[in-house]
Amino acid sequence: MKYKCLVLDHDDTVVNSTATIHYPCFEAYLSDRKPHLVGKFDLPTFFEKNFDPGVLEFFAKDVGLSEKEMEEEEYYWRDFVKNHIPEAYEGMKEILERFLSEGGIIAVASHSLSYYIERDYKANGLPQPSIIYGWELPKEKRKPEPYPLLDLMERYHLSPDEILMVDDLKPGFDMARAAGVPFAAAGWAHDIERISSFMRRHCDFYLGSVKELEALLFEG
Repeated sequence: MKYKCLVLDHDDTVVNSTATIHYPCFEAYLSDRKPHLVGKFDLPTFFEKNFDPGVLEFFAKDVGLSEKEMEEEEYYWRDFVKNHIPEAYEGMKEILERFLSEGGIIAVASHSLSYYIERDYKANGLPQPSIIYGWELPKEKRKPEPYPLLDLMERYHLSPDEILMVDDLKPGFDMARAAGVPFAAAGWAHDIERISSFMRRHCDFYLGSVKELEALLFEG
């Protein structure tokens, strides 16, 4: 294998979740708490705002949530996610099983909570990651900060070029760049011009399908 460690984002990289869970949750929250904003942010816009500037800045600046409302929204989101399990993308299970069987390390760096990431992996029959860096970490230790990748290098004695980061959004790209780690853009969840054009210009790899990830990991 070209890489010893595969670091995966979760939402819209391993599981199809924004369109089926996170955006419907956001719309339900607005309907309950900010009805005057219902319909203002469609799904492509929601993807774009998560891409850049990121979900926290989006909620604070565009949606206009106060710090207290941000906490309320997070609890609302946690309760919603508790009862909704996303489906893994076709082919992901086989890739992860093969990567592990050939001696690879699988890690997750995500803005979802570790508990739900573990649940989603189990529900979809995916092999559990060796380590997860989730939303419950303090801000300075979660994506886009480079801590997850730096910690992996120290923990498993890896060099940056032995790791591949795969993510569909800019926070993962920023994290990989800060740590000097190769980055592959997961382009199978959406086809939004602003996002795909940035990723194609700046990333080491742009993957339009899960099958292309398999080819990248096991080439030669």
